Amino acid sequence: MTRSTRERIVDEALRLFAERGYSATSVAEIEAASGLSPGAGGLYRHFRSKYEVLAAAINEHATRTKSQVAESMATLATMESSVDLEERLSHLCRAGLAKVREESKLTRVFFRDLSQFPELVAVVRQGLLQPMFDAITTWFRTQPEYRDAEVDWTGVGVVLGGAVVHYRLFQETVGEAPAHAGKDQFVAAWVRLAMGLLPSPAPVG
Repeated sequence: MTRSTRERIVDEALRLFAERGYSATSVAEIEAASGLSPGAGGLYRHFRSKYEVLAAAINEHATRTKSQVAESMATLATMESSVDLEERLSHLCRAGLAKVREESKLTRVFFRDLSQFPELVAVVRQGLLQPMFDAITTWFRTQPEYRDAEVDWTGVGVVLGGAVVHYRLFQETVGEAPAHAGKDQFVAAWVRLAMGLLPSPAPVG
């Protein structure tokens, strides 16, 4: 699908912000990367400022995340009656890893530049991060296999969700997986830990 000029500006600006930093990226560089004449003011036909481009990128990623989380939860819901718990857990973990990887550019911008824009930090927190953790918590609470487990699901969601985020962030910042553990190895361990939360069978007799 062909991207509109506005979409190209947002996508290329986020890429440049991730590579060089917000302050080090000029409007002319964004225009050039977007296929516009650098310095001719084409960006200003769509945005009032460089900041507005950054804000648009973050808000659009937050909106997309809400839709993706809802779609992932709907997919998992359709799997509940036909797929065993281990496979559902693996799907959940892999979906989380894919989402964090998808947001790698925004993650770099977040850690490097967003402290100067607290209103955009709030968008990331409320629109990207918390929905992911809330979705994990809600999913565990609604699985029939865990119905009788006496577990703090909010705490579990933080631990298991945090592990997914950390695995990808470590790769992004260090350049290799933590402890050199491959993705399949990580997913298998994640699933095994989650399976350990199942309630103990009732004693017989």
